Amino acid sequence: MEKMKVVAITAERETAVCEIEKPEPGPGQVLVHLHACALCTFEQRVFTQVTKKELPYVGGHECAGVIEGLGEDVDPEEYPMGQKVAVRVLQNCGHCPECRKGEENLCRNSYKKSAASAGKLLPNGLGEYMAVDEGQVYKMANNLPYEQAVLAEPFACCVNSVERGNIHLGDDVVVLGGGVMGILHVIIAKLYGARVILSEPDPARLEMAKRYGCDVVINPKEVDAVEEVMRLTDGEGANAVFNTTSVTALSAQGIKMLALMGTFVQYSSMHPDEPVELSMNSIHNAEIVITGSKSPSVKAFEASTRILSKMLVDLTPLLTESYPMEDATKAFERACSMDTYRVMVKW
Repeated sequence: MEKMKVVAITAERETAVCEIEKPEPGPGQVLVHLHACALCTFEQRVFTQVTKKELPYVGGHECAGVIEGLGEDVDPEEYPMGQKVAVRVLQNCGHCPECRKGEENLCRNSYKKSAASAGKLLPNGLGEYMAVDEGQVYKMANNLPYEQAVLAEPFACCVNSVERGNIHLGDDVVVLGGGVMGILHVIIAKLYGARVILSEPDPARLEMAKRYGCDVVINPKEVDAVEEVMRLTDGEGANAVFNTTSVTALSAQGIKMLALMGTFVQYSSMHPDEPVELSMNSIHNAEIVITGSKSPSVKAFEASTRILSKMLVDLTPLLTESYPMEDATKAFERACSMDTYRVMVKW
């Protein structure tokens, strides 16, 4: 049996390159030779053990590579050898109520594989190969660099989030937080034809947002962000607000920024998950919508790969640094730093 390499988190703030058996594609599966994987905040939290997982743990879901093999009944014309692809690692069961309603990003069974892999060395995005169902493979332009291809998954997550925000042409949109996910929200909201306002205290991140066409940037250390949004919108408030941070206080702040019938989307998961005080009467009177956004839908993943493959946006500036497998620990440490956007492991 052939071997392959994976990057495993082996202890708090420690990784190792390990060898495991190379998978073979089964019926209806595609063997993808991965070449790069960006380090999501989820893997960062496992690395720091903010999120407790049995170790070793092989993570990775922001990954891209090329097709190297096909299982039985897979059409070679649809999935040609050497085709660059992104992988939607999230695997839907197809039979739970959410899957059957077309909300496959909320599949009740999709995270069982991830949970079962904790404490084991199994193929995942931070490894050389994955054998996945053909429906999890999304073709990308062969000339698209991996520095952009690995961002297909996080971009898809943000596409799903912005769709939840119900944005219309000419709307006022506020994005809270200027990290990589905040900047991706800015980019997508601009594609929707909105005026975009970013609230972020870091000057370098404000400059990055402006580089991507953000209309107004607010430093909440210098002004009251709620008051400034109300001033900018002539007292009406924002039609949609997205909290891309894990700061609970910003969720409460974002809800206060909403216009009548506006939508607040909690994009980030919360660590720690602290409660937010809400006025039910204000929700009743303003008919505001408070919702969340979790993982990328199939539709959003398809849109993401099309946008990137057609080079409608250039996400290269958001891929801050790249490291080989052997330097994965350093890559994780840098990914956890506030002065990076996304860090990639490449092989």
